[in-house]
Amino acid sequence: MSPWYALLVVLVAVERLAELVVARRNARWSLARGGVVAGRGHYPWMVALHTGLLIGCLLEVWLAGRPFVPALGWPMVVLVLAAQGLRWWCITTLGRQWNTEVIVVPGLPLVTRGPYSLPWLRHPNYVAVAVEGAALPLVHTAWVTAVVFTVLNAVLMVVRIRCEESVMDELSAASTGSAPRRGTPE
Repeated sequence: MSPWYALLVVLVAVERLAELVVARRNARWSLARGGVVAGRGHYPWMVALHTGLLIGCLLEVWLAGRPFVPALGWPMVVLVLAAQGLRWWCITTLGRQWNTEVIVVPGLPLVTRGPYSLPWLRHPNYVAVAVEGAALPLVHTAWVTAVVFTVLNAVLMVVRIRCEESVMDELSAASTGSAPRRGTPE
């Protein structure tokens, strides 16, 4: 295994820890303003999957002797970096409303700027997760990890998006007395 690949995976892990620091700060802010937490049942599975991705990247390359293939690896590095850029664009755009958990503060408007202004990109943060989850292992041809993460992440995203949209619908209907709306609280 290339030492720089191990470093890349460690840097992604450090980035994830930075996300957790931001998420905890934002959770305190949201809960202090009456934030509603939903989806606690699927959250531990998300944490396990994302931790498994990082471990799987290293283990598959080491145990299966996966090579670095420049024609695949370098474009995947570009995608990993692009996914990081998109993720942090989402985080900075949502500000205190961004979280790793589903926490929605009643009465706050939907964010419709930044990546959330793109009508063809309903869940940009989840696109970043999906791209990173496929690209990071493929940097060093860990294709089993890429496939397993992609499949399991797709299942979790169905659950997660349904959870988010359900809580948004409920809060919107309760606050306006009208029919539920659709939105992205990511």
